[in-house]
Amino acid sequence: MHPMLRKATDAAREAGEAIRHYANKVHKLNIQNKDQNDFVSEVDQQAEQIIVRHLQRAYPDHAFFGEEHGKQGTDSDYEWIIDPLDGTTNFLYGIPQYSVSIALKHKGRLTVGVVYDPLRDETFAAARGDGATLNGRRIRVSERSSMHSALLGTGIPFRANQNLDLYLQTLKALIPDTAGVRRPGSAALDLAWVACGRFDGFWEFGLNEWDMAAGVLLVQEAGGLVSDLSGDNNHLKTGDVVAANPKVFKEMIKRLRPIVTNR
Repeated sequence: MHPMLRKATDAAREAGEAIRHYANKVHKLNIQNKDQNDFVSEVDQQAEQIIVRHLQRAYPDHAFFGEEHGKQGTDSDYEWIIDPLDGTTNFLYGIPQYSVSIALKHKGRLTVGVVYDPLRDETFAAARGDGATLNGRRIRVSERSSMHSALLGTGIPFRANQNLDLYLQTLKALIPDTAGVRRPGSAALDLAWVACGRFDGFWEFGLNEWDMAAGVLLVQEAGGLVSDLSGDNNHLKTGDVVAANPKVFKEMIKRLRPIVTNR
């Protein structure tokens, strides 16, 4: 295993252990609103501290960009991108669908990604050029050849600035002929599930870089394609993402492009 991937995996699992510890003690937690319907708890903050501390011991000169504490460290060619608890709302409501997400950029290019599901003890890991794995076993995107009977994942906009009307247009365009659409609640895990073939495709608006950086690399290293809604390579900047196996991806973009062009 790539040494930086190993460190990221260890950090994700250590944070996941802390998250599991609090899973049945949510009623005792200090919970705050970062924004309308956007929660943060002391578990998010503690998990991020665990990850940063773990990685800083190994790489003291690296920079860090986390959901809870923003930018940390000096300028560096290496930047760790951290979502310590992706799916906080699920966690707080006792819905068993959340994850730890850690990615590494080197000179602006994603090189390492880990998504850890602490409840299922599933570690999705990828290093650029080395493929993607689930608990050490190689994974690939699905072999679905069209949108017919494809199972898609998504995230439904719930904030005022996420353009619900546009999303509903995309849903109407993508859902025909499929086996259905699921909204589990952790974008990092949704992308990991595309990488291992549980979902044939996924799309969402308004994500942050930490929500999807690790998952994007997982999909790419598992043989899938990732882009923004227009099929361009701006997803990490725009926060709008489409990910799928190559054939389903082509159909999704074909259906989405007219909507996005007229937005």
